[in-house]
Amino acid sequence: MRILHTADWHIGQTLNGWARDGEHQAWLDKLAHVLVQEQIDVLLVAGDVYDGVNPSGASQHILYTALRKFKDARPGLLTFITSGNHDPAGRLEAPAAILEGLDVHVVASVRRIEDEIDIASHMFPIPDENGSHQAWVCAIPFLRSADLPDLNFNQSEGRGSPIVDAARRFHLDIARKAREHAGDLPILAMGHLHCHGATESALGEVSAERRILIGGEHALPEDVFPEEFNYVALGHLHRPQTLGGGRIRYSGSCFPLSAAEVSYDHGVTLIDLEGGEYQLRHHSIDRPVPMVRLPAEGAMDIARLEEALDALDLDPELPGDLQTFVYVNLTAEGPASVLLAEAEKLLAKYPLRTAGVRVRRQVTERHEEPPQSLSETTPEDLFNDAFVKANGVTPGARHTAAFREAMIGE
Repeated sequence: MRILHTADWHIGQTLNGWARDGEHQAWLDKLAHVLVQEQIDVLLVAGDVYDGVNPSGASQHILYTALRKFKDARPGLLTFITSGNHDPAGRLEAPAAILEGLDVHVVASVRRIEDEIDIASHMFPIPDENGSHQAWVCAIPFLRSADLPDLNFNQSEGRGSPIVDAARRFHLDIARKAREHAGDLPILAMGHLHCHGATESALGEVSAERRILIGGEHALPEDVFPEEFNYVALGHLHRPQTLGGGRIRYSGSCFPLSAAEVSYDHGVTLIDLEGGEYQLRHHSIDRPVPMVRLPAEGAMDIARLEEALDALDLDPELPGDLQTFVYVNLTAEGPASVLLAEAEKLLAKYPLRTAGVRVRRQVTERHEEPPQSLSETTPEDLFNDAFVKANGVTPGARHTAAFREAMIGE
């Protein structure tokens, strides 16, 4: 049996104002091809299907069209979808009665009977070719504070994080119930959270990974997933990576969703399950649209930007929604506003989509002087210092005049 684990599609995302519907449609078509090529029996989608809690009609159409294509491509396919922190849980579950006709099962909220987890609503059997159960899926949605009913912030100091303790109790409870339900068969758990030790997007870059905060916590230790779970298919972090000796896995996002992800090897995780044992491998999927950072590292002089853009050899015949995304990092050699305007004017001449332009200043070692008291300085002196710090040059006459007018207006 072969299982495909994916997550973090973020359908409906825009980047610097550019819609990405064309990319999502193209990528989901590629995924349908992988389902056939790799003879996939089970598809796990571990959250953040949508990019926002109010997905447009177009975004929902993209999702449902893809699910129909998947089933047409692999008639025996079983699909399981759980929610992420970006997803609208109720809206994701609303068409469940229709989706089950496509063998698509959605769990976007924790189901309970009174105060107990309704384990039967979270467990789904995976049959073999003879119809016998070969494994089980335990579908766990993104957890919010309300899903941790024994969460207590009033515990005494020194007893650790109440969030970690409550999350550990939740997963232990559902894992024990899942093991009773599954017997000796393997359990493939699905979840959406950030584990300690996993790699986030690069610091200093704008990231599409939104830190999940529950009571001030944004990450949980990997040992919140008990050993009853043979494999844990996670979503949330966009870099493909493995924890727990291979037992816990982030499949990564579908394609780069921000500049921080330009270097990632995006794709999906394939799981071969046989006789209770499994093997994992990463399957790369080509990006529907190139995403380029200029320069590849650091920052560049704006005088070199035109040469770098020419070297991209961009295709002017491509549809607008499939044009290359370009990020630009410029060294500061004057007022930032002037550099940004020059860069945007130049970029507009090329068949590309501007993903962002940043002006980076060289960091030099500075010995901070003790702050002056208001009696030792003036508002205009403070303005001049702030202008130099932000732009690397002293303010011109028009800047000073504008500041003085603003002061008079006050």
